[in-house]
Amino acid sequence: MTRTATIADIATSTGPWGQGCRPDVHQLFLLGEGIGASRTPALHEQEGREQGMWLSYRILDSLDWGITADDLAAVVDWARTSGFSGFNVTHPFKQSIIPCLDELSARASALGAVNTVVLRGGRAVGHNTDWCGYQKPFADALPDACRGTVVQLGAGGAGAAVAYALLDLGTPKLIVHDLHAARARDLADRMGRLFGAARIEVGTDLADSLNGAEGVVNATPMGMAHHPGSPVPPELLRPDLWVSEIVYFPLHTELLLLARETGCHTVDGAGMAAEQAAQAFELFTGVTPDAARMHAQVRAMVA
Repeated sequence: MTRTATIADIATSTGPWGQGCRPDVHQLFLLGEGIGASRTPALHEQEGREQGMWLSYRILDSLDWGITADDLAAVVDWARTSGFSGFNVTHPFKQSIIPCLDELSARASALGAVNTVVLRGGRAVGHNTDWCGYQKPFADALPDACRGTVVQLGAGGAGAAVAYALLDLGTPKLIVHDLHAARARDLADRMGRLFGAARIEVGTDLADSLNGAEGVVNATPMGMAHHPGSPVPPELLRPDLWVSEIVYFPLHTELLLLARETGCHTVDGAGMAAEQAAQAFELFTGVTPDAARMHAQVRAMVA
């Protein structure tokens, strides 16, 4: 994709992006890479209308604006001074955004990842709603899961939230795989300090890790429109394995399609998308949303 603007353009823009916005509008945006198809703006704006608010939510795609990790401090400063209530953060900035913030919630600090930034009184405070966003829909869908070994693919920002959620549910052994061994080790060390080192380890051979595991979670971007494919080869799937996905657009990822063909129980990513958004909406606005309505809307949008 051709980059159509620069970080300097953002800093001087008006209208839905800058100083020209109405002060009574909750101005929000999503920062990430390859997120043009995200349903998050429509989800928040619809709930805002249902709650009788003026709420504007836009996309800030790093591929369009030429944003890198080096620009994040400038993005935060611009958002802080332009009247935004906050913004969401997704791949690949959930960890690199942290040094640019003034404060972290206790949960975001423990996870080492941020997906929601609230702007109040000139301060930028990082939160994490991914862990609870993943945990509740997963537990509702598979109430008897997490009694044996679980394999997790991905140790980035979303991976940290998923690992926390799974261990918090009681998973006795979590095996983490990531293309970057140091990142997987860092996550294992972080979660080990919270839940006990014996409950989490870094995997090196996916086939070996899945042998005897009860389930596998994809916490990588693979499956998204800009990252097609399945992180698990079809020959490693088996009917007694449950498969959980965090990608929600497309809803039926290649991994989930392969898993269903194999006979696995599956959990798609729509529940996490809705639940984490509901938690973020309340942080941004101070108003408790209708979570059931947001869940229904996500599924209607991606059906």
